[in-house]
Amino acid sequence: MVTMLPKQYEEAGCRPPAGPPPQLMLVGAPESVRVARAYAREFIAYHLPDLAPDHANNVELVVSELVTNAVRYGTEPGDCLLVELFGVAARVRIEVRDPVRRRPSFKPDSHERVRGRGLFIVEALAECWGVVDQPFGKTVWAVVTR
Repeated sequence: MVTMLPKQYEEAGCRPPAGPPPQLMLVGAPESVRVARAYAREFIAYHLPDLAPDHANNVELVVSELVTNAVRYGTEPGDCLLVELFGVAARVRIEVRDPVRRRPSFKPDSHERVRGRGLFIVEALAECWGVVDQPFGKTVWAVVTR
């Protein structure tokens, strides 16, 4: 089904932007990590087509790690999270907002544990990253450059 905009809206510039939007709302479930990665790939392909493949892969991996952390530690059943991407040239900012105020923390080194390395990956791939408290929850952000 195609919905046509009335002519006055079309002339006023009320058309939705082309390509994937800068925001994606996801449920706080493990499947959302795969969806977030696909969204990052699509966003980069459309909005930042000249991004080097290695840089695009790094952005995708950081999105994956931040969404994984939000799903595991920042949501409860029924909660949602928000992924936002902003890109200019070779600089991409990733933001993941969840409803829990608890800040992410590095896990102690362990050869027995398989999990707990996400922030180390973000730290290695991002130029910088941080956390901003929100009225309901927090936003974890990272900037990935070449």
